[in-house]
Amino acid sequence: MDPSEQHTIIRAMTTDDWPAVRTIYEEGIATGNATFQSLAPSWEDWNSGHVPECRLVATEAGRVIGWAALSPVSSRCVYKGVAEVSVYVAAQARGRGIGLRLLKELVLVSERNGFWTLQAGVFPENAPSVAVHQRCGFRVVGIRERLGEMDGRWRDVLLLERRSSTVGVGRTE
Repeated sequence: MDPSEQHTIIRAMTTDDWPAVRTIYEEGIATGNATFQSLAPSWEDWNSGHVPECRLVATEAGRVIGWAALSPVSSRCVYKGVAEVSVYVAAQARGRGIGLRLLKELVLVSERNGFWTLQAGVFPENAPSVAVHQRCGFRVVGIRERLGEMDGRWRDVLLLERRSSTVGVGRTE
């Protein structure tokens, strides 16, 4: 085990974690390769758009250094087990496997909560994120070309997907 892993705790996110989660989100926005968002949302907007049971933070010495959460892809009942993944790691903690640990735990939490498909939209330039998703069983299912314009240039987005091997696999007749 990596020495940093001994001191990193992955736990459920609480409302008290929001200021740190927002700061980490803003760091991701600043990279230009994490999201089309240009500003972090308010707590109210973020909270209403993410599944309460599927929100995690990584902490070291009591400080939040990363987060992961699920957003429903649709309000239609047939998609109740499909969600979009978000994983963000603080700038000073990147490259240490924190994102991988968060995503692995999020997959487990998602399955305990009945999710059978997880998807992620990742800019192709964000190779570390693509690699982390692939290590967690996601596969690239397509590329959405020129999906959005950001800072005067069109950006492609890779669509990655992970199907659970335990949830939603049985026949229902």
